[in-house]
Amino acid sequence: AMWAEAERIRAPVADFPPPWASAFGDDEYGLWADLTVGKPAVTQRLRWIEPGEFTMGSSATERARIEHKDIREWADKQESPSHPVNITRGFWLADTPCTQSLWLAVIAGKNPSHFAKAPDAAVRPVERVTWDDADRFMGALAEQLTEGRPALPTEAEWEYACRAGTGTAYFWGDDFDQKRANVGGEAGGTTPVKRYACNAWGLYDMHGNVWEWCADAPRRYSARPEADPQGGAEGDVRVLRGGAWAFLAADARSAYRTLALRDYRWRCYGFRLALRSPSPDQGPGGPALPAPGGPGAAAPGGRPKIRKNQGAS
Repeated sequence: AMWAEAERIRAPVADFPPPWASAFGDDEYGLWADLTVGKPAVTQRLRWIEPGEFTMGSSATERARIEHKDIREWADKQESPSHPVNITRGFWLADTPCTQSLWLAVIAGKNPSHFAKAPDAAVRPVERVTWDDADRFMGALAEQLTEGRPALPTEAEWEYACRAGTGTAYFWGDDFDQKRANVGGEAGGTTPVKRYACNAWGLYDMHGNVWEWCADAPRRYSARPEADPQGGAEGDVRVLRGGAWAFLAADARSAYRTLALRDYRWRCYGFRLALRSPSPDQGPGGPALPAPGGPGAAAPGGRPKIRKNQGAS
């Protein structure tokens, strides 16, 4: 039975192990591949996120449980209606947010992080990065690879990976557990990646630590089923997911989405690497993000307004 399950996971693509992998394997969380870059070498593990379906957004019951009035009202506008989403193509996703050491291995030069002088800075997430910084990172990494297309995950892909087959507020259940995520400011800043337990697909820090930039602009939700929904690339607003160390637990729920200008820099903003096929039509990762004016650019009702962020850069 275990072999049959492994064969089912491998079925969507034929090029396992991926050509960029320095190591490759299969464990209780699924397929993994290591990407090694830079001098000195830094290794990032990625997890294969196979195609599948999930319910995106939150239920009325979940939103009613939110105690903070402003967050509850924001969630009512931005997380509903919940709707079926089909992720039709698999993709590789880093098992942690981009660390400061990985950033420096790809982008030689200054570390932008507020917490760059911490003794364990190398294994903390890089932060104070803008969406444009993350995009520059992807371009620099692409130059080091012979195969694979580095990218940010779309918002739908991010939530799908965060949930890892669950429908609860957090991947472990509906009630927040401070022992499972760095939120609420108790840690006084970011914490090393992998300090908290991973989800069922082997992904760490999907709740808390740093907000993670997504590839696309926000889209307006509707109740209709969607396949690979994207908010397009129009405008200067992008989505962030996951919550962060200085934010409340309700901000770190799987369904929660916040928005920021793509050039906004803050000590709570980081990102997570995805790797796709170099072809937009074949192989893992599927279609590239559409050009400006693509799906979602003219969504009914226009785009949601940016929520004001708390704190300072």
